[in-house]
Amino acid sequence: MLFGSSYYIVSAANRLDAEDMSAESIFGRNNDAVQVVDTVNPRFPITKPQNETYDDLYEASPMDAPMPENVRTVVEYDINTGNYVMRSFVGEIEISTPYSLSEQEYRDYSLKQLMQRYWKEKNNELGKSNEDKFSLTDMKFNIGPADKIFGPGGVRLRTQGSAELIFGIRRNKIDNPALPEMDRTGVTFEFDEKIQLNVNGQVGSRVNLGLNYNTEASFDFDQKMAKMGFKGEEDDIIQNFEAGNVSMQPNSSLIQGSSALFGIKTDLKFGKLNISAIVSQQKSESKRVSSKGGTQTTEFDVPIDNYDENRHFFLGHYFRESFEPAMRKLPAIASGITIGRIEVWVTNKRGNYDQARNILAFMDLAERDSIHNNATWNSGSVQTPSNKSNNLYEQITALTPAGVRNPQQTNEVIGANFPLLYGGQDFEKIESARKLDPNDYTVNNALGFISLRTALNPDEVLAVAFEYTYRGETYQVGEFSTDKGFESGEALIVKMLKSTTQSPDLPIWQLMMKNVYSLGAMQLQQENFKLDIIYRNDSIGTSLKYITEGAIKNQLLLRVMELDRLDQRQEPHPDGIFDYIQGYTVLPASGRIIFPVLEPFGSHLRKKINNDVIADKYVFEELYNSTLVVARESTEKNKFRLVGEYKASSGSEIRLNAMNIPRGSVSVTSGGHKLIENQDYTVDYTMGTVTIINQSYIESGNNIDVQLENQSL
Repeated sequence: MLFGSSYYIVSAANRLDAEDMSAESIFGRNNDAVQVVDTVNPRFPITKPQNETYDDLYEASPMDAPMPENVRTVVEYDINTGNYVMRSFVGEIEISTPYSLSEQEYRDYSLKQLMQRYWKEKNNELGKSNEDKFSLTDMKFNIGPADKIFGPGGVRLRTQGSAELIFGIRRNKIDNPALPEMDRTGVTFEFDEKIQLNVNGQVGSRVNLGLNYNTEASFDFDQKMAKMGFKGEEDDIIQNFEAGNVSMQPNSSLIQGSSALFGIKTDLKFGKLNISAIVSQQKSESKRVSSKGGTQTTEFDVPIDNYDENRHFFLGHYFRESFEPAMRKLPAIASGITIGRIEVWVTNKRGNYDQARNILAFMDLAERDSIHNNATWNSGSVQTPSNKSNNLYEQITALTPAGVRNPQQTNEVIGANFPLLYGGQDFEKIESARKLDPNDYTVNNALGFISLRTALNPDEVLAVAFEYTYRGETYQVGEFSTDKGFESGEALIVKMLKSTTQSPDLPIWQLMMKNVYSLGAMQLQQENFKLDIIYRNDSIGTSLKYITEGAIKNQLLLRVMELDRLDQRQEPHPDGIFDYIQGYTVLPASGRIIFPVLEPFGSHLRKKINNDVIADKYVFEELYNSTLVVARESTEKNKFRLVGEYKASSGSEIRLNAMNIPRGSVSVTSGGHKLIENQDYTVDYTMGTVTIINQSYIESGNNIDVQLENQSL
């Protein structure tokens, strides 16, 4: 209880009855103040709510609540007394008795207030700087004493990007009576990931780290990029240290540098001696392209295990067997066959249904001597390819038309009637197959092979229906979409040239041409075209244009492969120069070379050497009886290459035949003089072209040489 200015706490030692709790028993009869039984001092004194004296200003307790924001204190100077008057207000209402401070008291009070405010601000700043909020996108770590080596700043990692994981289950059920019941249902797991990650790291002030990983990148060199760098001080021995994707361009012209390297690079300094060292793997291929007077000259070097895969196909085994005899009659081809109309069907992966149709493609259709299922089909009387070359077409069309031509029942009907036929091998059922436009392929009407503009994927199917004339008779293979009597939903029966099962054990494997090579050029010109076949002889450590053993000892490989049978007047006299015959040995529009033999480095070379013991050291038979993946593992046989150069009209633009060229890797010279980028020429690093903007170099007639790095492959 409060009496005057004294504080007391009332307590009872014993419990009082109700009648004892009267005012008289506590305060007395005359209402005089009674001394309290128990009196204790408060453990935590409470500051007065009002400052009444100068000493009250310094009695603030840490337990006190902060002063409300609507309370303001005003100090006024009294000119009459020379003192300072302090007042407290809430709004316009004064809530305390004013009191005065002498000049010295006010100075002490002001100094203490300023010091408290200063230290409070410093504490707040220190608290904010020490806030360690962990974040996966911006991680910070203290390296302690190691900052003497790497510099101040600690470790910091900043991460940007996204990661997506897709999980799925695929269940397939095939109601095929020819298959065991356990094999009709299959369950497979599917996993897919999409990661786009960019990490920037820093260790102190000297070490920087950069990492980029993108699973959706079109090129391998864009998918994974990593680089770590250390930069020393001016008086350090290690001036620079880089690891990961690095580049090195020496100032000397004797040593060629590279802009696409993966390894370790360091710059050292010992007084006035500077050392640059690098240990790396080159992620690019050096190329050189020349142009003179607006005509571009390009060198090429093609290994023989790089034939044009899944692009060129014979229309049947008859045309394959007739290929070599017909090519020996160049430059005049008299095959007696002229292909007329043709329809080409492929698996529809573009979602284009303008000319889509269900097809049923058979491997043995129109085959007489190369029938895979001899127990199912019998040979017919027609020697050349036709629907009557065997009885396949007759037996298939004799089945219930609504069943075999219905994609939902095809497997069931064929499995019940022909149990030896397997889907994906002997036949393919393609729903909504895409019909290619005539611009998407070219056909050699005399030799009977087709060349696609775009190579097929391993899981795509290629099928055709064509019509041709031979000795005045017209023959048809497969069914055309324009033939009458077929409903739009019924499947067409066509000839299969490529299935989803690429097995060298199947006869269809031989229909893919493996004697066509791409030079990576467009619109080839016969003028100054050069082509040679070289063999790397490990015993002498150099490349030769001939083999030193066998029946073809010291003969030009160009002549051995029958690419040099004619002279410049197209007479049968070899002259050591490649026989440039448009449409047969060369496809100028697409820049491709065709060997006049089916297996130039396989059975043909063995026959020419005429000694199996010697031939076993040179013949690369794996190139033709196995897939490219398996063939490339036989490095001891992969020693032949196609080398040469070609010319094409370029004008002021020089095509580099490469894309996404590393920046800084292009060097242009003319007559030994180095040109300046963006002054004499410009470079499109994405599309791979160099444009000469200083026309004086083109008009001078000197060779313009372009040195670059190609990292596309």
